[in-house]
Amino acid sequence: MRRVRPGAAASRGGTGGGAAGSRGPRAAGEERALTSVAAGDRQETEPQDLPRLWHVTLSVSGDPAPLPELRRALEQLAHDHPFLLTSRYAPDHAEIRYWEEARDLHDAAAVALRLWGEHRRTAGLPAWEIVGLEVIDRETYHQRVAEGYGPPPASRVGVHPF
Repeated sequence: MRRVRPGAAASRGGTGGGAAGSRGPRAAGEERALTSVAAGDRQETEPQDLPRLWHVTLSVSGDPAPLPELRRALEQLAHDHPFLLTSRYAPDHAEIRYWEEARDLHDAAAVALRLWGEHRRTAGLPAWEIVGLEVIDRETYHQRVAEGYGPPPASRVGVHPF
């Protein structure tokens, strides 16, 4: 199998013409030697295309649920969604905080808005609605915490009552 670098056209005629910049004709089946690329010559991925970390706080509420069942359901959600930092709960509301890796805020928010509904049946979560969502980038999160006005740092990871 002949490998062609992305963006280069494969030569199929056997004439050995090759792509622009080739060093002349090659014999059938002969592959071009690989060369290294200097660090400064690398084509970098655009920064907006790289995944970033987003701190998500999802608030849900609804009809009161028995606390032992709610705690078990939130623990199951934490097991199913391993990046969950902490969950706080009361009989009629809960708050879930976690880090999400996503390309941009829209992607992180979309995942967060699906989290409760997608795990509701498998984790046994109550049929509550999402009543709040905050998604901030990592830099903003750390800046807020350092200045003392951000969300309180998750001191204990896990599921806890309010």
